[in-house]
Amino acid sequence: MTRNEAQELLDHAECIASETDVQAAIGRLAKDISLALGGEFPLVLPVMGGAIVFAGQLLPKLCFPLEFDYLHVTRYRGQTQGGEMEWRVLPGQNVAGRNVLVLDDILDEGETLAAIRDKLMDMGAARVWSAVLTDKDNGLDKPIRADFVGLIVPNRYVFGCGMDAYGLWRNLPAIYALKDK
Repeated sequence: MTRNEAQELLDHAECIASETDVQAAIGRLAKDISLALGGEFPLVLPVMGGAIVFAGQLLPKLCFPLEFDYLHVTRYRGQTQGGEMEWRVLPGQNVAGRNVLVLDDILDEGETLAAIRDKLMDMGAARVWSAVLTDKDNGLDKPIRADFVGLIVPNRYVFGCGMDAYGLWRNLPAIYALKDK
């Protein structure tokens, strides 16, 4: 995709959550997570690469001790439809006996987050908590519900704030949806 095509993609998208909306949601999430986990010493694991923007904005608002690592699993690989699960990096920190907080950009069908929870429990985590910036209102019976949700987004392909469209626009401070075809 060329630079002009990438710009055209954004120009024809619809803003569904402004930067102000996103920042308010992250602030609320930080308060909710701090209330629930403030007395713990959790291991926080963002899911690369989508959760990096979300994690970078959320972590400074968490005012309790925590350890930080990451994991990388994907189903999208630059596409708009999920495929087979690909585990790229497991956490380097020992999760055994730990309370783990997984951060992700979106809870779409729930398959990735459920697989992450199951993998971490198999690795001996005491409990796996999850926080997502967005939860897609797609009417599906998802195999997992996030413990903390920032924003509910419509059943459309969304991007910005770490989420991408064809590998592009993760850097946007607001959330956009591709136009329905």
